[in-house]
Amino acid sequence: MDKYEETADISTSSEDYASRFHGKTGEYFLEMQFAKVEKYLAGYYRPTILDVGGGHAQLAIPLIQKGYNVTITGSDDCCEERLLAAGLQGSYSYHTCDMLNLPFKDNCFDVVLAFRLISHVERWRLLIRELSRVAKKAVIIDYPDWRSTNILYSMLFPIKKLFEKNTRNYTLFTRKEISQEFERNGLIVTEFDPEFMLPMVVHRAVNSRYFSQFSENVFAAIGVTQLLGSPIVACAQKLQSTYQAERSSLKGSVLSPAKLRTSDQLRNN
Repeated sequence: MDKYEETADISTSSEDYASRFHGKTGEYFLEMQFAKVEKYLAGYYRPTILDVGGGHAQLAIPLIQKGYNVTITGSDDCCEERLLAAGLQGSYSYHTCDMLNLPFKDNCFDVVLAFRLISHVERWRLLIRELSRVAKKAVIIDYPDWRSTNILYSMLFPIKKLFEKNTRNYTLFTRKEISQEFERNGLIVTEFDPEFMLPMVVHRAVNSRYFSQFSENVFAAIGVTQLLGSPIVACAQKLQSTYQAERSSLKGSVLSPAKLRTSDQLRNN
């Protein structure tokens, strides 16, 4: 029996899950994901990072190797196994804890990450609240978006299961849902950055890095990925005092990301 109510990260921390990203296509997936995360981290000077449910090590290992100050949480001691296998002991902090009740003070980490997680968590609103609580500057997550080929989820899942025998059911979200939930917790989503246009199962079925890179570069160049791509990397930033009055005057409406991006203060805090 699981110790905590939400333990989706136990599965994603396993070697079985890691096998989904083996090979050249899998490497391409992880490189794309890390590049997007590092792009946002570049806006902060030596940020402290909390990777919630990060035992899958997709981000933790390259971040540690690049010298970032990284803390990882997992729902069970076994969630550290892939990190230990990488031989990085002593270069990171690890905590087994409840993701819905993190053992850290408010605003404890500059940036909080949660990848391969929210779509498998039933109480996802509580998860966003907790991620937001411990973040001082930003929260970065990924999630599968309705506005993509995922709209055919119920029809395509059996096919996905055929090719990816260890796949799981997952929850789809809209950009509005994600934006509003972060808003409730004092953050604004300033970027929605889709990773791929084609479903990942298609890339795995073709199993050609050249095909993946070429096709995704074409879709990105013509702007289709930004409109319909998934999964999405969403970057939510903590509101500063100068934005509080404006936010209040809008009576709970979601502020325009484009409007917020015009301010250097939000980026450089």
